[in-house]
Amino acid sequence: MSISSSVLSDLLQSIPYLRPQLYFKASLTALSHAMEDQVLAATLEQPLVIASFQRERYYRQEAHRYQRLAMRSNQIYVLSAPETDFANSSEYYEKVAFEPEDALSQEWHLVVVADNYATCLVCRESLGSIAKNQQLPEFSPSLDMDTARRFEGIWTSERGVSLKAADLLLDRISVYRPDLGDKIKQARQRFGIGETRNYSPTEQVTEFACDIDTDPFVQRLVTYLQASQYKLHKAYRSITAQARKERLVNSISTAIRRSLDPHEVLQIAAQELGQHLGASRCLIYRAQATDAQADIKHEFLIPGVLPVGGQIWQLDENPLFEEAIQNGEGVCVADTLSDPRVTKSKKLSAIAQKFAIRSWLIEPVFFQGRLLGIVELHYCCLPPHEWQPGELDLVKAIATQMGAALIQAEAYANLEDLNQQLEALDRTRSNLIAITGHELRTPLSTIQVCLESLASEPDMPLELQQVMLSTALSDSERMRKLVQDFLTLSNLESGRVQWHPESLTLQECVDLALSRLRTRTSSEKPPQVKTEIAENLPLVRADGDWLVEVIAKLIDNACKFTLPDGKITITATQNSNQMVEVTVADTGRGIEPNRLEIVFDRFYQEEGALRRTTGGTGLGLAISRQIVTGWGGEIWAESNGKDQGSQFHFTIPVAQVSHEEKRQGGREQGAGEKRQGGRVQGAGGKKL
Repeated sequence: MSISSSVLSDLLQSIPYLRPQLYFKASLTALSHAMEDQVLAATLEQPLVIASFQRERYYRQEAHRYQRLAMRSNQIYVLSAPETDFANSSEYYEKVAFEPEDALSQEWHLVVVADNYATCLVCRESLGSIAKNQQLPEFSPSLDMDTARRFEGIWTSERGVSLKAADLLLDRISVYRPDLGDKIKQARQRFGIGETRNYSPTEQVTEFACDIDTDPFVQRLVTYLQASQYKLHKAYRSITAQARKERLVNSISTAIRRSLDPHEVLQIAAQELGQHLGASRCLIYRAQATDAQADIKHEFLIPGVLPVGGQIWQLDENPLFEEAIQNGEGVCVADTLSDPRVTKSKKLSAIAQKFAIRSWLIEPVFFQGRLLGIVELHYCCLPPHEWQPGELDLVKAIATQMGAALIQAEAYANLEDLNQQLEALDRTRSNLIAITGHELRTPLSTIQVCLESLASEPDMPLELQQVMLSTALSDSERMRKLVQDFLTLSNLESGRVQWHPESLTLQECVDLALSRLRTRTSSEKPPQVKTEIAENLPLVRADGDWLVEVIAKLIDNACKFTLPDGKITITATQNSNQMVEVTVADTGRGIEPNRLEIVFDRFYQEEGALRRTTGGTGLGLAISRQIVTGWGGEIWAESNGKDQGSQFHFTIPVAQVSHEEKRQGGREQGAGEKRQGGRVQGAGGKKL
């Protein structure tokens, strides 16, 4: 089979009655996931699965799914055009790397053949969609997110069609992986692939009709198409909850800072916190880690609940107090009647019974590692209180504020610093409201207008309908990226990100970041980008995906503030035995010296949230700092001032290599120097 041959064309020629249909990328993604889910959910023995991706970057998004599929069968084949390190291999399943000029690079295939059913998806990207993508500016949204791409092809559960599609793809696999001849032969013999059979449409249905429940496919498609709307609603709920939390923190912080009397500070905090969280009882008392007991002086109560104020609260042999102090975190008990920490302690059981405590929270109040006091929340009603993550975070935030307020009441040295923290919190809240109001409301209004026009004008010309759909899809992608930035920064700051460090070639990471940014839409011509990375630069140790994310965000930031006739330069040098320093320099707007540090703050906008001329959330540099510090590096900015350009630097640890690898590297370097007349030249001068 020639690599210039189209699988879809060959399939339509072999089975003339087939009629291709038009699909959007979102539909194909949903159908592919549904077909894969069918394999994962079914109790099948060794089904044949062949998946062909156009590019390696599309395969990377699905690699984890195919590792799961490989647990179901040893007949899994994945084809893709390499971009970085995709190559022929048999680690989890059979990888097949085809040439970029192969017709497969314009097609999308997924074939599943089992003993009791078969299904296939064979599509080719429409010429109009390809031409449209080729005419886009150099920087446009990532292709894997371009839901407006269109394909034409076949999706069917007819076994004859699926067997023919499998036959064509296995022929193509044999060209690139002749070593798989025996394995392919086994698949052909088992499922009867490649047998010469001619069917009319009627015979095809009669011969291969089977009772396949298509509901999972329909449900998957509906779910996928509704995902963007769901994420938008989820973002609104998250923003609303965050705003409520910040209002409460501000309310309590303002109240307790009105007084420098520690007694009044604690009483106000107990009253505000107990009321807002609906607790039956809220206690706040002063305590140190070595105290055996505490005097309860500050208490909030609801009517009908027995008071604790004025009594001595025992802290020794209290497992909840000990756990909170030891871990430095709050401890919550959902039900005192079943929690072993309470039931196994006679003192705690007696306290819970006497004061009718059913659900219990203890949060330590720290300031700079010093224990200042304890916050306790008691719920005495049935059923037991179900603790929500937002509640625990809120109590922790209030405890933090209380610690600062107590130190302020005891000594005035930290007064200015605490006020600056409040101002920063208020700026964050204001910027969050302003940015989300601008970045979400504007595209949402555009989407609403487009959809209303499509719904109210059924006779609208087809070309105008396509413009409306493309506009709506583009703006929904803009909102998705905004929400993704919020979630990414939240995960990084909360420590929920799992790092996967590996030894990497920096040049490949830069190339991958540039390939992503070349697909970003822009109304202006992007500035010139130049890389100057030495060929003999050592491998670096970092999480590859996050390293590419940092480089991409720094280049994207430089593009925003550099004119089209400007220049962006990416350089990398080894500044020590342990670190490699990467610099992204531009000839753009520059940064004033007093703002070189605050540009990394969340939601920071140079022109202000409402007066800015460039888009974005102001989270890119904040995300970059969290990522770089996550692998133990540093990131900083330099600039000579306004209109003087700027340079962003960050460091990456050098990957540690063995002595044998060092000796081997030295021999290879020496041979290279000899071939070049003793000169080792860098990769500088590569223009994009």
